[in-house]
Amino acid sequence: MASIESMTASPPASSALSSLAAIPSLDPRAPVGIFDSGLGGLSVLRAVRAQLPSEAIIYVADSLYAPYGERDDDFIADRTLAIGEWLVAQGAKALVVACNTATAQSIALVREKLPIQLIGVEPGVKPAALQSRSRVAGVLATQVTLRSARFQALLERHAADCRFLCQPGHGLVQAVERCDIGSAELRALLESYIQPMLDAGADTLVLGCTHYPFLDAAIRDIAGDRLALIDTSIAIARQLERVLDQQGLRPPERDAAQPRFCSTSDGAHLRQLAATLLQIDAPVERVHIPSRRTAATDSHAA
Repeated sequence: MASIESMTASPPASSALSSLAAIPSLDPRAPVGIFDSGLGGLSVLRAVRAQLPSEAIIYVADSLYAPYGERDDDFIADRTLAIGEWLVAQGAKALVVACNTATAQSIALVREKLPIQLIGVEPGVKPAALQSRSRVAGVLATQVTLRSARFQALLERHAADCRFLCQPGHGLVQAVERCDIGSAELRALLESYIQPMLDAGADTLVLGCTHYPFLDAAIRDIAGDRLALIDTSIAIARQLERVLDQQGLRPPERDAAQPRFCSTSDGAHLRQLAATLLQIDAPVERVHIPSRRTAATDSHAA
């Protein structure tokens, strides 16, 4: 079982009455919003579509500002809140923050500001600790996730007698963003991260970024069956199902439309990866989602 976070958003006091009034009026047929800094959240979208085939989905990739793993904490929180507010304005009934970095740094702020249910994701430290027989496990995640207080708390709670080897996955998000999931250069980079874990006796690897499940074939080529891979996507989809059931927000059974794909960049890579890995060929809308930290950039672009 993977690690996830679910929470009910608590609106600011000034808007509490209007926010609370809005929640019961949500339409079960309204879409679920899924947000990531870029394309990695497609791994979560894949799991959600498999678990909840009747749900309408809006997917937002903030690719113009990806990767978040190299941004400062304030920037990540600023973008996460802005995109969450944009999805609420689009009618989303729940929000999946399908980004470990955004969850680690921003979930508390988003919880205070948005009036809809939120599902966050965090690296699967607990299931790795339960599964590892050698008591050595690797963690691949962004540098921001690994340094976050949330991740350190995870280690303290669940590591116990299990040794975790934490490796920042520099360059991996960028590779997936450009649809590189198997080049020789990518394999060499992955091997430089994974081989030391194998040499140290690791038998389990936590994929601590939603981009990384798209690298599973390349990881398997390097590690064979020596590493069990911990992917949180399925657990996120199941938690979303539980939350929607609790709120009476599941739609009647239906053939849901194709996901609505949105990107703050041109969307070409988003469309390519969705077609290649999810067999979904759908247009991508380019959307402008302003925020405090990008105001200067937006003004310059205008």
